[in-house]
Amino acid sequence: MENFETSAIRTQTERTQFDEHTTPLYLTSSFIFQDAEDMRASFAEEKPKNLYSRFSNPNVTEFTDKIAKMEGAEAGYAFATGMAAIYSTFAALLDAGDHIVSCQSVFGSTHTLFTKYFPKWNIETTYFKAGDAENVEQYIKPNTKILYLETPTNPAIEILDLEFFGQIAKKHNLIFIVDNCFATPYLQQPIKYGADIVVHSATKLIDGQGRVLGGVAVGKADLIREIYLFARNTGPAMSPFNAWVLSKSLETLAIRVEKHCENALKVAEFLENHPNVELVKYPFLASHPSYEIAKKQMKLGGNIVAFEIKGGIDGGRNFLDKIKLCSLSANLGDTRTIVTHPASTTHSKLTDEERNEVGITAGLVRCSVGLEHVDDIIADLRQALD
Repeated sequence: MENFETSAIRTQTERTQFDEHTTPLYLTSSFIFQDAEDMRASFAEEKPKNLYSRFSNPNVTEFTDKIAKMEGAEAGYAFATGMAAIYSTFAALLDAGDHIVSCQSVFGSTHTLFTKYFPKWNIETTYFKAGDAENVEQYIKPNTKILYLETPTNPAIEILDLEFFGQIAKKHNLIFIVDNCFATPYLQQPIKYGADIVVHSATKLIDGQGRVLGGVAVGKADLIREIYLFARNTGPAMSPFNAWVLSKSLETLAIRVEKHCENALKVAEFLENHPNVELVKYPFLASHPSYEIAKKQMKLGGNIVAFEIKGGIDGGRNFLDKIKLCSLSANLGDTRTIVTHPASTTHSKLTDEERNEVGITAGLVRCSVGLEHVDDIIADLRQALD
């Protein structure tokens, strides 16, 4: 098997008659057929062929093949956004009356799917707290079909034991789905621990430069087949241009993520020693409550650092107002360092109790550590905290 970096760079579409060194853009809505039999056999799926770019496209296939190789998956399908990947995966695999068991700490839009939209179709979700993972079996019902989680979680940076949940899913014959967005395939491969499907928002570290949107689901071929058929008919496909951009981004994923992690660890260590910071959460800090689990299943700690500023919501807002170098944005995984105060922005509509349930305290700041010189990142955080 090729090494990670080699697969990321050398997995390409077949060269055309022009012998190009890098894959060209295939900006076409459709493809032609040689004759009636070629067309019939292609639509009958008796031969592999691109029919229409909503179904498949060479650029999208290249990107998907790379992610599948990186994650150790059998197959995959790429989407316009990360949320299209999550929604389509659930919609394809669930029926009315099914039940989901999910970690409570999930991305806000995923939470909205579980609580606002899926109940319309009689699909119920039961949450468990990350800190109560050992009791997850009590939430499994006869109609439970999917076990779902993120690790590290957003934004509280909790770590869940993939090996433990893989065993639970296998014992109860559940489809085990993991959102691997924060770790990327370079740092963590959930399929090694029993995941059936892995989903990503490619918009984040996979792109890495804040340019394009994208999502992808990879995993067992029979499950991906169901997701593909759903997406083929409902239309959330990734554009060829975005796939081309993302496929090129994957060529530098390993080297970028290593530098992100190196910077993030130094930022976390700085914050842990600052008098105006009460708490720091970073997977590869020995003070993280799940440090040993993180070391077991992750190559490095990722680029997201969560920390609690003294002074609650006012302290958080004051910190944002004083930031000069870092960006104030809701995105993450960019070359540029981004700081967000969830309690006054992304999660401001939740009650204090609801925020505390998922670890979003009043002074919590999420820092997506970028690729600037780490001394400059720390200098900006220091002057804002001081």
